[in-house]
Amino acid sequence: MADGKLSIKRTITVRAVVTPRWKEDAERELSNAVSGTDAQLAQLEQEGQQLIDEIRRQSANPLDPRVQDQVASVQQQVGAKRAELEEQKRQILDQQAQVRTLEMEQVVEQGQLESFCEVQVGDNLVAKMQVAVLVRDGVIEAIDGEL
Repeated sequence: MADGKLSIKRTITVRAVVTPRWKEDAERELSNAVSGTDAQLAQLEQEGQQLIDEIRRQSANPLDPRVQDQVASVQQQVGAKRAELEEQKRQILDQQAQVRTLEMEQVVEQGQLESFCEVQVGDNLVAKMQVAVLVRDGVIEAIDGEL
């Protein structure tokens, strides 16, 4: 740091212009996410049932209270994970509905990136930290803020 400069990490906001291609891509990603969540739910149910069947099969007396407790515990764990996945799916469906209402040429926040920048005495730190990139169909159209 002999030269009076310092390298810092910062977050860059990525904004996208809504275009037909952007909407198609967003819809496809969200549809794939819904399908993935459905597959996870199906797998969860199958594995939970297999585990319950195995617990009962290994027991001399399936009506034994300890066996019933084990089964109830598995059912509770499966239920909690199912609720989590169903909430995740509901959020994805909400996002899908929001994407459908977006108008062409509208600018939306798409995500964030991280980068490093050099700062030195006299720099405006707030300005250096507030950087955004505007993209249209993946191509950068504008960079707002200090590089």
